[in-house]
Amino acid sequence: MNSQFKAKFLQNLVSKKKGNEGFTLIELLVVIIIVGVLAAIALPSFLNQIGKARGSEAKSTLGTVNRAQQSYRLENGTFGPLTSLDAKITTNFFAVAVSAGTNSAFASGSPTSDDLKFYGAQVLQTATDTFQQVICESNANKGASATLAAATPSAANACPSTSKAIQ
Repeated sequence: MNSQFKAKFLQNLVSKKKGNEGFTLIELLVVIIIVGVLAAIALPSFLNQIGKARGSEAKSTLGTVNRAQQSYRLENGTFGPLTSLDAKITTNFFAVAVSAGTNSAFASGSPTSDDLKFYGAQVLQTATDTFQQVICESNANKGASATLAAATPSAANACPSTSKAIQ
């Protein structure tokens, strides 16, 4: 009897229809709506992080230029042009320009896209032979008609009122 019971049980399992498996259309729509809402919440934050990463490229590049200017000044007695500096300059999202003089050097980072800000940097050697440096970030981005001068430090090694010091 035991083997007959096993045979009927196995026959029942094999003949069982598999038509009750799967998801309904309502369940799929609910999942799609939830994913859409989560994406709508996360996308602005993600885009903001991309902008911050691109801005950090400008800060890092201008810091490198400031340090290279200090080194060039110690070796040559004056600040040098960008082509004379012994530094690796990355310019994926910003165009870097340098204006060098005897006692100070200015560097600017002009964004290549409208959603990024302008950056300016200055390094100077004081009368006591110490170096001072500052990097400024404009308060407005390129798309808001900010000018390059808005982020360029003044001769007193301070950022103008239209920008803020970040280093």
